[in-house]
Amino acid sequence: MKNTENWLALLRAPGLSLQQYHNLLNIFGSPEKVLAASAGSLGKLGLKTDTVSAILTPAAELIEADLEWLQHDNHHVITFHDARYPELLKTIPAAPPLLFVRGDPDYLQLPQLAMVGSRTPTASGKKTAMEFAAHLSKAGITIASGLARGIDAACHQGALQGIAGTVALVAHGLDIVYPAEHRKLAEEITRNGAIVSEHPIGTEPLKAYFPRRNRLISGLSLGTLVVEAALKSGSLITARHALEQDREVFAIPGSIHNPLARGCHQLIRQGAKLVETADDILEELAARLPAELPCPVKPDDDTPDGNQSSQALDPDHEKLLKCLAYEPVPIDELVNRSGFAASEVASMLLILELEGCVVSESGLYTRVA
Repeated sequence: MKNTENWLALLRAPGLSLQQYHNLLNIFGSPEKVLAASAGSLGKLGLKTDTVSAILTPAAELIEADLEWLQHDNHHVITFHDARYPELLKTIPAAPPLLFVRGDPDYLQLPQLAMVGSRTPTASGKKTAMEFAAHLSKAGITIASGLARGIDAACHQGALQGIAGTVALVAHGLDIVYPAEHRKLAEEITRNGAIVSEHPIGTEPLKAYFPRRNRLISGLSLGTLVVEAALKSGSLITARHALEQDREVFAIPGSIHNPLARGCHQLIRQGAKLVETADDILEELAARLPAELPCPVKPDDDTPDGNQSSQALDPDHEKLLKCLAYEPVPIDELVNRSGFAASEVASMLLILELEGCVVSESGLYTRVA
């Protein structure tokens, strides 16, 4: 525990950047030796006076919350020198010197795919994200995302249906859950995956921390899949980090009328791989995956293949389904397109929704099969 305290004390030193932290590790070899260094040797490295003072006389009370948090079950701190620290994450610029982990750290050693997208997705986008994540998790790929509203949450939920679990990377201390409505989801991830942060206990979810967090989502993963994203989107930041980290970037195309497809289309124009099925990703990553995935299973029949078709629908339902687009449509537009009465359309939409052929959101209907 004393060794962990030294790492935490150095993390809490004011004004010490990640680059400087790693520089000190490279020069002195360990936080213990850094804390035992002289003021002169530290000053020569360009550290600020208050930073040097904090290193020479670390305030024990600053790390009390971290140490108390560590006393609970399934709470861990993984240092950069720890064998449990993910090798892939070590290779990114400004890798975190410490990772705070709630859950099972072993999930960090599994092959990961980052999945990200809009916080305000379409119903179809959420369904696609959940299906892709479920299929990939069943195939032995752990899904990494950011525990945000929308696509992130759908990805975690889908991955929990599989066997490879999910990892959530967050932009705050692990003593809180943000957003608060994801508390139950966070508990499920803790039992079947891990929640990870580079921030010590007590850190609030400040706006500036979220773009920094995105480099960890991509850095932990072999590739990043963007499901739905506007042109100005945090998901595109994650994709940019993935490119800079020499990772694969995948994007799911959408309707030209859907503004949340434009970010994906831009990525595809810039060289991201267009994917229509989860198996497209598995095939692309095959050369970078272990010969045998830790928990492989035979893909089942619910693979999202982009070519699903309705089963045993009567002709009227088939006709209405053909009138539906893959972008949201109001019911009155379907009445005009189909020629059916509004009551007939409403009844058939209910059946199509129960069959999983369409989804509804805010009075709009979208075809998903």
